[in-house]
Amino acid sequence: MQRTNLSLRGLEIFQMVARSGSVRQVAAETGLSVSTVSHHLRAVEESIGVSLIDHSRRPMVLTPAGTIFARHVEEGLSIIRRGETELTAGDLAEMRELRCGIVDDFDAEVAPELAQFLARAMPRCTFKHHTRPSHEIIRLLTERKLDVGLATRPVSDIPGLVEYPVLRDPFVIALPAGSDTAPEDFLAGRGKLPFLRYSSQQLIGNTIEAHLRRSRISLPNRFELESNQSLLGMVADGSGWAITTPASYVRAKRFQDQIALHPYPGKGFVRYISLFSNEHYPRPTAELIAGSLRRLIKRYFVNPISDRYRWLSPGFQVLDTPPEAAP
Repeated sequence: MQRTNLSLRGLEIFQMVARSGSVRQVAAETGLSVSTVSHHLRAVEESIGVSLIDHSRRPMVLTPAGTIFARHVEEGLSIIRRGETELTAGDLAEMRELRCGIVDDFDAEVAPELAQFLARAMPRCTFKHHTRPSHEIIRLLTERKLDVGLATRPVSDIPGLVEYPVLRDPFVIALPAGSDTAPEDFLAGRGKLPFLRYSSQQLIGNTIEAHLRRSRISLPNRFELESNQSLLGMVADGSGWAITTPASYVRAKRFQDQIALHPYPGKGFVRYISLFSNEHYPRPTAELIAGSLRRLIKRYFVNPISDRYRWLSPGFQVLDTPPEAAP
């Protein structure tokens, strides 16, 4: 059989187009021109002498031969990436690239010091930092566009990701300071203030709504907000009440004196914040990042709020065991 002249870059481009179905999207993600991406695709097809992609359709789709080839490319590139990471796993100074995502809850207090720490530990590394909602970080990890990401733990396990638990963040009731209505009355719909919801597009919003459904609690849907600052700002202003978490409360520093936190009545519920990596990323590096995150989150989130609200301990705490085993 005649040997082909396949290039690694060409195979990577083919893999990305196979996933997205768009040459323009791959060009935007890689910084290459559309013509360069198309050239790489054509070169792969010409090298093996088989049509892999139906270029006439939008979005592009794989031919039957392309579907088979894409599976083998996925396996081959995975083996190559595993070899690359194993060569540098024991030496942080040799790390060349880190693509890191952090959920926006921790972007202001934690991310800057984490970046400084990693820059010292990995002097030859190029860093790419992304701030996104949790569901987007999980998506970028599964698409292999991130190496590690700090995000809310999804309801179900995601194949191909390794989890390093960081924070147990229980849900609480946030009321305007000085409110004389009990949290139980708001949950029962007897309060005069409207319920302020997190967006249903966010993991935190979905978690809250799922718990309310399980508890058979139905509340009017008048306000739904993506911005944590806007939501807690309305609570501080006396315009509503909310179900939130201590970590989310910490972010709203300017409103903290106008908001009172209360334990969630009845059966409580929790979200878990974890560092996730793809399965081929070196474990020692991921554990180093997770350890640094735990120290920073304890310093800037857990300790200050636990001192203010003693009843939050030990529920609001950093973790070093899987969530299933955590108290």
